[in-house]
Amino acid sequence: MEPTIYTISGSPRGWRVLLGMVIKGLDMKVKYLSLSDGEHKSDMYLEINPRGRVPSLVAGDVVITDSLAILAWFDRQFPERPLFGTNPEEHARIWSATRDTTDKLRDGMNGLLLPIFFKGADTLTPELREAADTVMYELQWLENRLDGQRYMAGDNPSAADAVSYPEVRILARALETHSELMTELGFADLDQKFPMGHAWARRIEALEGFEKSLPVHWDN
Repeated sequence: MEPTIYTISGSPRGWRVLLGMVIKGLDMKVKYLSLSDGEHKSDMYLEINPRGRVPSLVAGDVVITDSLAILAWFDRQFPERPLFGTNPEEHARIWSATRDTTDKLRDGMNGLLLPIFFKGADTLTPELREAADTVMYELQWLENRLDGQRYMAGDNPSAADAVSYPEVRILARALETHSELMTELGFADLDQKFPMGHAWARRIEALEGFEKSLPVHWDN
């Protein structure tokens, strides 16, 4: 059975997997579930992932329901262009950078963007300000990490980039779609505030096949 990735367009965790495929040069079937129709809670999908979350990978009898576990599976199943390095030191450095984003930046992004994208927040609140400060701090952390290297964990793209890029790009999307509030929160001119991060994002976007990873609903 052809491996299939189940995700929702724009899901940061699903996007990690799609970017991992880009970095490794993989071409797999991607099944987009409709968030508005609740397809991630359908009986069909709950048989794959009882938690009703994305992404999931199905490859024959193999079912994996965690984005980082899917990236790890990619590396063992398809060893070329490793996402987690080629030696113990690289492996540890990539995992450290990856977990920084999943544990720190993701929490701040949830606090900032879930109210804006899904709850109609359109005015500045103390909670949004606090989340914005967390995100800005973590963006500076990413900027510092890029000093002297091309990617998040070295000179080659890795799992750390697959995890970090969607967060940065979705933040830019929020600035595009909710410009007044995001500007008030301090997110205008991110390319000037974080020039190394801006250059890094352009490198990611220049990877062959990158456009296949973009959220399909952004065309509308």
